[in-house]
Amino acid sequence: MKKINFIFIGALAMMAGCSQMRQQNQIPQYDTINVVENFVIDENSVPIFPKKAALTTDTAQRFAIDLPKRCTVDWDNQTVVSVVPEEKIEMVRLGVGDPLPSDLVVSDYEFKKLSVKQALDKLLEGTDISVIEDGELPQTISGTVASGNLDDTVELMAKMGRAYYSYDAENAEIHLDDRAKWMIKMPNNESIIMALLDAMHGADMRNLLVDWQDKTVVFEGNYQTEREVAKIISEIASKKYMIAWDIDVYRVYPRTDNPIVWMNLLPAFGDKNIKMSIPGVVGRALVVSPEINTKTLQEFLSQQANVVLISQGTFVIPNGWQSRFDIGQCSKEERLETDLIIGATGTYGDYGGQNKIDAKIVLRTSNGELSSFNIPSSVGDNYVIIGIPTHSFVTTPETLISPFAELVVFMSPRLISIVDAAKNQNLPTDQLVGDALRAFLSEE
Repeated sequence: MKKINFIFIGALAMMAGCSQMRQQNQIPQYDTINVVENFVIDENSVPIFPKKAALTTDTAQRFAIDLPKRCTVDWDNQTVVSVVPEEKIEMVRLGVGDPLPSDLVVSDYEFKKLSVKQALDKLLEGTDISVIEDGELPQTISGTVASGNLDDTVELMAKMGRAYYSYDAENAEIHLDDRAKWMIKMPNNESIIMALLDAMHGADMRNLLVDWQDKTVVFEGNYQTEREVAKIISEIASKKYMIAWDIDVYRVYPRTDNPIVWMNLLPAFGDKNIKMSIPGVVGRALVVSPEINTKTLQEFLSQQANVVLISQGTFVIPNGWQSRFDIGQCSKEERLETDLIIGATGTYGDYGGQNKIDAKIVLRTSNGELSSFNIPSSVGDNYVIIGIPTHSFVTTPETLISPFAELVVFMSPRLISIVDAAKNQNLPTDQLVGDALRAFLSEE
């Protein structure tokens, strides 16, 4: 019995010892303590962050549905020339309200140096319709209406005062405002949609609501905005061509303490494939044949250097217009060169008796223009811009980047021919190449 009690007591002692050891093991050990901005941080603590302002995060700010369309190039299925049918681009004003009473007729009405509201108040005396001014309309109008319907008269007076009206039939109120909302019904071709959006962005129009499923754009603005957008639509609708550029941007690191030997392009591809060399203030633009493309160019560069794709994308302009490609918008990651913008102005047509794309390519950063090139080229030719030092984008006194690292831009122009489908029943369905391509373009 005693033996059993001893064993039992011993077992309790062992259990108590184990329990004490477990408690000791559970005590956290703080071997290192870091103090960051008066906060004690260790591996077991919960991070404490200062309160941020209520602003949209950077990644949400950069979100855009059209970026995959802008920042992707299918080099294996690139169409140098595409033919698309002409489609109507229509702009419709939203929020016009109810129709005005059709039984009211205006005759021999004269107004002089009155605001739109004052002129309408005078016109509508004796009726139940009231006029409410929702926006600032300081402009005065003068004129005479010999005869006409009420809706035509109100529309005329609103336009004279650069105002917009809407009618609320239930409350018998005409609302006046200096701003309005419109919807643009766009064509189906995404390249033309891109050109339209880029042109509107170029006119400093922001907050465009684009519905890619319905192919519509909704925007808000004043009388000047309406005129600018109407001009853009008219210009685009009148063009027979659009010019697009597909772009790859590389940073090239030579493997030795020597720059890239670009003269090796000649024996590598043959002088017939290097058609033109155009010097700029910085760098040089080469006009090359289709034999030099993204694949063959990278193979050539990889013999002498490491090649990193920084950015890739496309942009479209109406013939004779200008647009730009933001490297940072389509960059693979944050790099020095993401401040770079490639601007382009292009015209397709007669160039000394030959059909050529006459383009001006400008490289600029937030500090100003870096270089520019005037480049005439035939359809199917590519551009390779070389010799732009990466140190052009370094802002610190010292850097780890080799002085021989450089930026290389590959640009491939495409032509989009817009034709009247009613007059061209036999539109080509396949990609046009060679003599067939030039024959088609010469007929336009």
